Amino acid sequence: MANIRKVAELAGVSVATVSRTLQKTDKVSTKTREKVMHAIRTLDYQPNLMAVKFRSGKTLTIVALVPDVANVFFARVISGMQTEAASHGYSILLVNTLGDETTEAHYAKMVQTSQADGLIQLRAYNPFVDYNGVLPMINACEVLETAPCTTVTLDNYAAAKSMTEHLISLGHTKIALIKGPQQSPLTQQRLHGYKDALHNAGLTFDSSMMFASDFSMSSGYLAGHQILQCSTRPTAVFCENDETAIGAIKAFKENNLQVPDDISVAGFDNIEFSQYCDPPLTTISQPAEEFGQTSVAMLINLLQDKTTKSAKVILPFELVMRSSTGIAPALTTN
Repeated sequence: MANIRKVAELAGVSVATVSRTLQKTDKVSTKTREKVMHAIRTLDYQPNLMAVKFRSGKTLTIVALVPDVANVFFARVISGMQTEAASHGYSILLVNTLGDETTEAHYAKMVQTSQADGLIQLRAYNPFVDYNGVLPMINACEVLETAPCTTVTLDNYAAAKSMTEHLISLGHTKIALIKGPQQSPLTQQRLHGYKDALHNAGLTFDSSMMFASDFSMSSGYLAGHQILQCSTRPTAVFCENDETAIGAIKAFKENNLQVPDDISVAGFDNIEFSQYCDPPLTTISQPAEEFGQTSVAMLINLLQDKTTKSAKVILPFELVMRSSTGIAPALTTN
């Protein structure tokens, strides 16, 4: 059975350094911590976590509030969280909240009662009530406009504007938008980018080209059928996430439309499925795993008193062009 001495030997450090890594990660260099954590995983060493937590005064646990763990994008964010947390000796308590405020407030109390050290919230809602002091929370992905804590997000406005400009460059002048949930800041920011791209190109915004979704494939499929009923059908559809785009493509193909010859479709997120659907999906790629890694790293810095000032971190996006978008055909009147 592995013990702390064997871990120290494999890592090439002292027993005291292994102990310090487990108790006070901020007192150990990143390179040393990585060697120790690698040795622990290699030997499957099981430290007495209760003793470690008692001595350090920390639980070494982070609560992660996820609106929908079944969402492919969030699954990648979670993977990034777990990787980063493990490298610091922390564990992630994953909560599938389904956006329920009562559930979120319940798990936030774990931090307030010292059952967890901090919290990562992946939607635009503050679950802490009357919390005094620096909020032990990182708000990531979908963030509050005036968040009382550090946020990690994407420039959704610029990303949506970039995608709309790409469709316009292909000759599309009638572009439908399948939006996300109305209350989501992501939806509003992406809508703003879409509108400004149209305006800058001298195109008129048409509210009849707006279609609702809840970011699911089924809602994209329904929106696709609604688009088919338009008196003048758009030549391109920009979907605010990939899953709705995949649903819309299915609706179009069932009605004998060819993508992109008859209608172009673009998405947002660059989930793994997007490159394997038929045809492969043009989309906006955002660094999902980096969302998780950055959120955990910044929260641990906060917990270790390395920072007390809230920051706004904006991660990069990339326009990924695939074969679901093409030159605009002539407008079709039903």
